[in-house]
Amino acid sequence: MLTGKQKRFLRSKAHNVEPTFQIGKAGVNDNMVDQLVDILENRELIKIHVLQNNFEDKNDLANQVSEKTNSEIVQVIGSMIVLYKESKENKTIELP
Repeated sequence: MLTGKQKRFLRSKAHNVEPTFQIGKAGVNDNMVDQLVDILENRELIKIHVLQNNFEDKNDLANQVSEKTNSEIVQVIGSMIVLYKESKENKTIELP
């Protein structure tokens, strides 16, 4: 679990990160989860954009993706979900 201080740090880092994934009306599928796991291993911190044609609750989507990828939810704001997962081989972010 991330502390409040760590989440603030990661939110500031995520400010300049472009969304790397989009979730549309099809929702979350296994292929998407596999790709997200790979991206998280390489980048550690990612943004996911939830498109307007997806009518699921953003927090539910964030929880679903977080559970399936074993990552931490940093923030859900508007149509953006920010996730963090410490990389095993490509560690670049040092948490406070």
